[in-house]
Amino acid sequence: MNAVTGVRDLRLVPFALLVWGTALACVFVPELSWWLAGLATAAGIGALLLMLRRSRRGEAGPALPGPARRDRARGGLAVVVLFGAAAASVTTGLAVPQRAAASDLDGRVVEVIAEVSSSLSVGSDGRMWFDVQSVRAGTLGAPEPLVVPMRVGVDPAAGLDLGALIRVTGDAMATDPGERAAVVVFGMRVEILRPAEGAFGIAAQVREDFVERAKRLPEPGAGLLPGLAVGDTRAVSEELNAAMLTSGLSHLTAVSGANCAIVVGAVFWLVGLCGGGRRLRVVLALTALAAFVVLVTPEPSVVRASVMAALAMLTLLCGRPSAGVGVLCLAVTGILISDPWLATTPGFALSAAATAALIVLAPPLARGMSRWMPQPLALAIGIPVAAQLTCGPIIALFAEQQSIIGIPANLLADPAAPIATVVGLLACLAAPIPPIADLFAASAWPPAAWIATTATVSAAVPGGTALIVPGIGSAVVVAVLSAAIGIALAGTTPFAGGLDRWSRVAATAVLVFAGGLLGARMLVTGPLVTATVPEDWTIAACDVGQGDALVVRSEGRIALIDTGMEPEPLLSCLAALGVDRIDLLVLTHFDADHVGAAGAIVGRAGIVLHGPVQEVGEQRLLAQFREAGAEVVEASAGMHGSLGSARWRVLWPQKDSAAFPAGNDASLVLEFEGGGVPRSLLLGDLSETPQRMLSTRLRTTYAVVKVAHHGSADQDPALYARISPAVAIFSAGADNDYGHPRDETIAITEGTGAVTLRTDRQGRILIGLDGDQLAVWTEREDSPAETADVDHPE
Repeated sequence: MNAVTGVRDLRLVPFALLVWGTALACVFVPELSWWLAGLATAAGIGALLLMLRRSRRGEAGPALPGPARRDRARGGLAVVVLFGAAAASVTTGLAVPQRAAASDLDGRVVEVIAEVSSSLSVGSDGRMWFDVQSVRAGTLGAPEPLVVPMRVGVDPAAGLDLGALIRVTGDAMATDPGERAAVVVFGMRVEILRPAEGAFGIAAQVREDFVERAKRLPEPGAGLLPGLAVGDTRAVSEELNAAMLTSGLSHLTAVSGANCAIVVGAVFWLVGLCGGGRRLRVVLALTALAAFVVLVTPEPSVVRASVMAALAMLTLLCGRPSAGVGVLCLAVTGILISDPWLATTPGFALSAAATAALIVLAPPLARGMSRWMPQPLALAIGIPVAAQLTCGPIIALFAEQQSIIGIPANLLADPAAPIATVVGLLACLAAPIPPIADLFAASAWPPAAWIATTATVSAAVPGGTALIVPGIGSAVVVAVLSAAIGIALAGTTPFAGGLDRWSRVAATAVLVFAGGLLGARMLVTGPLVTATVPEDWTIAACDVGQGDALVVRSEGRIALIDTGMEPEPLLSCLAALGVDRIDLLVLTHFDADHVGAAGAIVGRAGIVLHGPVQEVGEQRLLAQFREAGAEVVEASAGMHGSLGSARWRVLWPQKDSAAFPAGNDASLVLEFEGGGVPRSLLLGDLSETPQRMLSTRLRTTYAVVKVAHHGSADQDPALYARISPAVAIFSAGADNDYGHPRDETIAITEGTGAVTLRTDRQGRILIGLDGDQLAVWTEREDSPAETADVDHPE
């Protein structure tokens, strides 16, 4: 019976995959929607008529044999599949006109009246970002009816709770096909027309009270507790957030299927403990889940996670695990038919994969781990580990960073997560009785502190993360490793006989090989990290992807010019260079690709020079450095100082200049020379016009130039001809979407006789002085990695 059920459930997998594929085709190429709808409908009607015709023939004859019954079942499934694909196509086609109208708003200042449909999160730009469902949108003072999902970013403000009706004025930017939000609005002004009401208003107040109660607890753990309990991450510091991402624990602060499963399982168990029957347990568990969804904001991702978790947990708890895959496929199909754009979101794929892991992989993992730990603990650990193993290959498709330390970190942290979630929720429910609420919050603090400490320690492990090239190849490698870990933990495979034995042998071999590589990497990036770097460097261009991060060293003193976007590549580069303390940090301007990782070095900088400040988020970042003891100074042309025995000077921008607004054209431009540092010019992100103005003020040549704006085409050839560099550094990400560095810009620098050095191809670049010549080392061998001598201009 179980075998038959398993076959029936697996037959629904192609059904869900076909609907998913149809949704992807329609949202990326909307013009196909009605064609695919017509084709699928016609095919479905044809299959239905054929099945009915065979059915009538069968009614007149003897009972159908087994193969004939299976053919009828396959025919019925084909009909359902085709009509499901048609439904997804129709949903997309109906939404296309409104989305096309929304795309006409691109590049305009718009007024949008909309209802908040998600929770809030703080972006790297300091804005508060959230999703809305627009009601009206258009030109200022005359918005017209328009119903589409949008993404809105505004300066932090109170009252932006789910269900609130708001009016936003700001710049509109149309999104690419496939994006769920049709328009992104960079808000300049926001007005709350109607606050959240009813259950949403009560839930917002409960969350706010809980966040304030948690803030009164000590760190670590205080800021993390609201994230673990109700998914509110506003109190999580940038450093802890980066550590959670690096250690693979960030899923604990996102309201996911795991949170929903914990709520369902806890209520199911408690009601059973009190003597309730299975039907009462199911009803109360679903009621509790509905209340939990309202509390944490029923945005699409939460609703999706709750539906899938409810289905998965109920199939397990009701003793019908064999039905789980089929029910999951039906749920995925229904969600995609209602919102086809979810097919493009990594969150949806991860949610579906994690739920499938909960149904299929968690039980054998729990059974295998119960050989050497108590069964309840094995089940508690097996669920998140199964999700981690299943989601890893999907993450490798689009993420440049893969957490190697993630599995051990989850093994340590995950047992504490259910305690923090359940007790934290009790603190929310007890809000009307403050002493009891305080007691529950204090009781939830130890597991939250344990998770925060685990994240911080795990993130600091040398070699704990690996930078990878996203794509199918990386996904295959991660999938093989995940399968090997799963087989090792479960102690068995789905195969029988000799194939099972060879599968376990292969898994052991993979893990031994991977362990050897990991050990070697930890040595090279840990105790032996500085042994891989030449000693005599004075300028280093870190490979931080599509961004800037340059290090200058003189007599042991360190200057860091910009930080790149992500903490991990910056911190890896600084560790490899043996840099711990930063004497001079220069933030040339506040674009994310130049300051995105700055939060990871708060507390390590002595002096912070920065360009013009414009946004609230920029002021907040500088305040963090100031509070950590740094001297924060807004720089302008003429400012100068020393670094060891080297000298630095700011050449751009002019103080209080109104000619160029804050941003690329007001980037700080610095020169360094002396103290073993070759004369160098660092051009920030200047475009051609300010480069031309700067060029008239330069009276010397430079040995090294950091080419402006990652080598974009917007350059002034006369500037490069005037400075006549020996080496031109291009700091850009591999295969970036901008085409940086541009061929015409490389031609400009090479036309002056400069040697081209590129972080996208050569990785980390080191430059030093060897007598009267420049010595150049590169991390990767696009050009030789050994020392290369370059004439040093006087």
